[in-house]
Amino acid sequence: MEQIEQIEHKGIIKEITSDNRLLVSILATSGCASCSVKGACNVSDIEEKIVEIRNFSGNIYKLGQRVDVFYKQSLGFRALFLGYVLPFIIMMSVLIISMSITGSEGFSGLLSILVLAPYYLILYLSRKKIKETFSFSIK
Repeated sequence: MEQIEQIEHKGIIKEITSDNRLLVSILATSGCASCSVKGACNVSDIEEKIVEIRNFSGNIYKLGQRVDVFYKQSLGFRALFLGYVLPFIIMMSVLIISMSITGSEGFSGLLSILVLAPYYLILYLSRKKIKETFSFSIK
């Protein structure tokens, strides 16, 4: 049986909402922050992030409790595709098609950038559905 790859972080519960959602604080560290000699170069990047987790399990959690938060790695690739790859494909397609039709570089370039506005508007309007798809869980 194949094991699902997961991205895991340790976190602390900061808030429990009335609709059974947990706000968990995780520390996102860069490669430098976890380096054993980071003090030598004075470059470190540790950032606290708050993630929202729906509590489907019915478990009882307390403020300040330490939890393991995980996220399926495949969802990270899907987010990368929706945020960067698909808009790039759309933009390049519009640029090539409009260049072949109009022959105007300026117009084609402007049109290829402007076509991203409706794309990101659609992403924004569907944020609730996307939020349900891209969710963290507690182990």
